[in-house]
This record gives sequence, C-alpha cells and structure tokens, in this order.
Amino acid sequence: MRLPLSLFSRIAPAMTYELIRKQISGSVPFANHNGVEVTKIEKGHGVARLTFRPEGLNHIGTQHAGALFAVGEAASGAAMAGAFAPILLDIRPVAADATIKYLNVAKGAVVADARIDGNADTILNAVKTEGKAKFRVAVALSGEDDSKIAEMSVDWHVSMKRH
Repeated sequence: MRLPLSLFSRIAPAMTYELIRKQISGSVPFANHNGVEVTKIEKGHGVARLTFRPEGLNHIGTQHAGALFAVGEAASGAAMAGAFAPILLDIRPVAADATIKYLNVAKGAVVADARIDGNADTILNAVKTEGKAKFRVAVALSGEDDSKIAEMSVDWHVSMKRH
C-alpha cells in the first residue's frame, strides 16, 4: 500500500512514525524471513528486534552472524526512515557501506538500537536543498540481558527521486 505524501504532512508525527514502522515491518521479505521486526521509529532513531528461533542459529546454537547483521541493518533503515518521514516517498535511500564488530554470542533475542550520527533536521534539509546527503547510522546490538552483542555502522546515501 502506497500512502500519498500529502497524508504525512497532515497527521501527527507519532502517527506518521507508526505508519512507516508498519509499512517497513511488512515490506522486506529477507528481514521477515530472518525473524526481524522493526519495533520503533522516531526522528533519526530506530529499533529492531531479532527473535530467537532454531532457523536463525549457527552451528554452536547461538544467533547466526548474518541474522545479527540483518537486524542491525533493519534498525539503521528505521532510523533513516524516521529522519526522512516528511519526504520519505520522494527519496531514494541506499545503504552504501556497513561494518559490524561482533563482541559476544547471542543466546537469545537481540535488540538493535540505531541512531543517526549528526542532526536529523540538518541531513533532511540537505536533501531538500541539495538533492542528496551522505550520513552514518550507529547501531548497538544487545541481548535480552543487556549484554553487548555487536556494534555496527551503516553509511547511507539518500537522494531525491528523479521524476
């Protein structure tokens, strides 16, 4: 379902973020396949959760590195989407680069908390005025017991769609 851009400008920000969260949660088959759910979107901030299930485990019975990467990337996309909520349907976002540092094994569900490095309004205005922007999103992955599982960064390139 594609929502008209004018709708976003007429509803409260919290409602806009919730609409985006629901749309993102159902629109990425790979993330759904891996048990990833976006649970929160705010301006420049996103949170995603990776469930603990047999299909997502590695040979030692902990969360697979690929699944951890998937939840981190999903959270970074949620943070990006939250920053660009007012013009989300008019942009072309690309995750251009990503790095992850694994710190600990994950023996349960994992939460990825992502935040844009820098000011979300400044980045939004750059895309509106210059047509594009590059920025980094920092992601912290933690276990249910608040243990640090991984640190990740995703470099996003966002440009206005060409009509």
